[in-house]
Amino acid sequence: MEHSLLAVSPLDGRYSDKVSYLSQYFAEAALMRYRVLVEIEWFIFIFNDLDLAKVKLDSKKIRMLREIYEDFDIDSAKKIKEIERTTNHDVKAVEYFIKGKFEGTDLEKYSEFVHFACTSEDINNLSYSCSMRDFLERDFLVTARDLAKEIYALGSANRAVAMLARTHGQTATPTTLGKEMINFVARLEKELEVLSNFTALPAKINGAVGNYNAHVVAYKNVDWQDAGKKFVESLGLSFNAYTTQIEPHDGFAFVFDSVKRLNTILLDFDRDMWTYISLGYFGQRTIAGEVGSSTMPHKVNPIDFENSEGNLGLANALLSHMSEKLPISRMQRDLTDSTVLRNIGSAFAYSILAYKSTIKGIAKCEIKKDVIKDDLKDRWEVLAEPIQVVMRKNLVKNSYEQLKELTRGKGGISKTIVQSFIKKLKIKAEDKKTLLDLTPEKYVGLATKLVDEYELKSSEGLGGCGDGGCGSCGGGCG
Repeated sequence: MEHSLLAVSPLDGRYSDKVSYLSQYFAEAALMRYRVLVEIEWFIFIFNDLDLAKVKLDSKKIRMLREIYEDFDIDSAKKIKEIERTTNHDVKAVEYFIKGKFEGTDLEKYSEFVHFACTSEDINNLSYSCSMRDFLERDFLVTARDLAKEIYALGSANRAVAMLARTHGQTATPTTLGKEMINFVARLEKELEVLSNFTALPAKINGAVGNYNAHVVAYKNVDWQDAGKKFVESLGLSFNAYTTQIEPHDGFAFVFDSVKRLNTILLDFDRDMWTYISLGYFGQRTIAGEVGSSTMPHKVNPIDFENSEGNLGLANALLSHMSEKLPISRMQRDLTDSTVLRNIGSAFAYSILAYKSTIKGIAKCEIKKDVIKDDLKDRWEVLAEPIQVVMRKNLVKNSYEQLKELTRGKGGISKTIVQSFIKKLKIKAEDKKTLLDLTPEKYVGLATKLVDEYELKSSEGLGGCGDGGCGSCGGGCG
């Protein structure tokens, strides 16, 4: 408790109980572990796939090697940090940490094949890509899909609840509460599909400036382009053949922009829910002991949707900066990406916080059907639209203008006024009957049908690495 109260960031303080588990992907210790994983897998690849040392590693040695990252813990991270105090270089500290594990074993004489022909960015880009891929597949997409399911359930349950729409904040053609919810689900799921198809992030392992310079000098007969491609793909990533010292992060920018779009859709939802609560369409379940205001005892505020909105703003500010900055690096590389990459976890943590707050807010909502019905039942002016359209069908001159004269800017448009106007119309008897049978509650078009026809996609599998592993690392990429 003392630690969380002293934290500078609310992610590590006030909200730590909600997002601290994300440290398995984004904490500095997690980055160290992913670096160790990449170094170990590259070492194994050099021996058993490229046969550079002319010695094959048996299953026992491979198991020993993989245990270095599988058993990686906080003490391992502290050891690397201790080494870094001397090296003043985080990736070099990882190399020395692994070499230390080789001491006194049969692998000690092959220690120089650790980090062989690699620049730090070979290790870094693979590590960050693996961590982000694991987070997207195992956590982010799951949470975002859970959110879409909650909104879908709200929409499905209220598929036929006729509701007054408001365009420009003013009375407009009725809809149903269910249809308005499904609109958001459709938008969210479209973006989730885009994101789920891009979890195999681009990565590289091609040396100091991307040309395999040292590789070719050391082993000129090796097809290093093919080797790099095979290794990158063995980690469940996609191979980028054309880079400078750094992988240019265009793939990261794509992910950040996709998440930002997802967050913007949710921001729109949060604000609509806030407004529906303000209108009284939803009440909120109270929790014993909870207070809404320090001075107004009656208050039950929509705090979960407000919390979500605030965190989405923070997330998108970070995501925007990262997607704009990371693809830009002076000449063959500068170091400005390093500190920015370390904030990926913050951007995603604020997003996850927002999703969880919205889910919590939905769970608290209680629909007030009487309020929604009362708000709509006497809004006879909304029938001006179908009346003038039917008049147009019957070739009645100045159809729109007649309804404008009858209704625009005028209050107190009653059933009597509307039906008296309809009865005087010179239109087909069938059309007149249809208009006379119409009420604001019935004027919802295909809204209910559209809800019924929507097929929720959020229950589909995630694909990707999952529990089965992603290749040579034996499922240890997370």
